[in-house]
Amino acid sequence: MAVSQNALKKWQKVRESALGLPGAAEEFPWGETVAKVNKKVFVFLGLDDGSHPLGVTVKLKDEAAHAHALTSPGAEPAGYGLGRAGWVRIPLEEQGAPTAELLCDWVEESYRVIAPKRLIAELDAR
Repeated sequence: MAVSQNALKKWQKVRESALGLPGAAEEFPWGETVAKVNKKVFVFLGLDDGSHPLGVTVKLKDEAAHAHALTSPGAEPAGYGLGRAGWVRIPLEEQGAPTAELLCDWVEESYRVIAPKRLIAELDAR
């Protein structure tokens, strides 16, 4: 399965943005790429090796952002019961997929739900 260059560029931009947040660390549980803060995942980045369609999964507590994310082509509440907690999976290869900028905003929103207050203060001070 070929990964579109556009989707891959978005994925790389989202990953860089996520890892640029205060205290963020990249880990590879289950062979997937995730970004964590304080040992908790704030974005699932999946795999970029072409074995699965590219996508990001973020936790959106803000109702407007959550509803907006679900309007993205192919977006759905995340599996494993995570959808009930506000997690949304957004595919990157669909026609009309969100821009990298919007995805980065959602990643930051997800980070703010999970990060400790002192790191959010550090982010806000930037």
